Amino acid sequence: MGWTARATGLGGFEPATLARLDRLAPMAVPRGAVLFRPGDAVQGFVVMLSGRVEVYLTGPGGREILLYAVAPGQSCVQSTLGLLGGEDYSGEAVATDDSELVLIPRETFLALTAESAAFRGFVFGAFARRVQGMMQLLERVAFQKVEARLAGALLDRADARGHLSATHQDMAARVGTAREVVSRRLDSFERRGWLKRDRGAVTLTDRAALTALAGLDPEA
Repeated sequence: MGWTARATGLGGFEPATLARLDRLAPMAVPRGAVLFRPGDAVQGFVVMLSGRVEVYLTGPGGREILLYAVAPGQSCVQSTLGLLGGEDYSGEAVATDDSELVLIPRETFLALTAESAAFRGFVFGAFARRVQGMMQLLERVAFQKVEARLAGALLDRADARGHLSATHQDMAARVGTAREVVSRRLDSFERRGWLKRDRGAVTLTDRAALTALAGLDPEA
């Protein structure tokens, strides 16, 4: 049994397409590894089998913003754009967990896109979902207050006990603002009794207040 049997979203592929894909070898990527940097040429289309990769964009002043994360069943929009349009990467991708992935080389990707309706549907379906997610990010950054974005990011990152570990710079990249702004907002949240901080760790103490601030559905 090849790796395609473990992949998310490849159901309905033609047997010949699956056989061609299964000839490609999965690769292990350790946590912290950089998959690409701005200016790198796109080598192929990535299928995530496990783990998580985050893609960041860095502005001229050094400020970062998290564009999106790639998990099993999701796609990297920058890779798709590079393969179809010939553009180099403009962001940086970092594995945030130990991951396993398969790189479909450019030639194989373009051939399967032309020959396989199922593969083509998989690629463009994943691409459409990713673009929709980036539009939602743009909407949040443009129209949602920093406090609401930060509250949502804290809730998203926290475990069942309300614990999370993240630097102020990391949280700033996730909500699209400066590290100093995040520091001030976290100070405010702590004074209100919504969270506690200790050496880079945060514990949420009032999820209801943060949920209300983020504008989320508490039943979701």
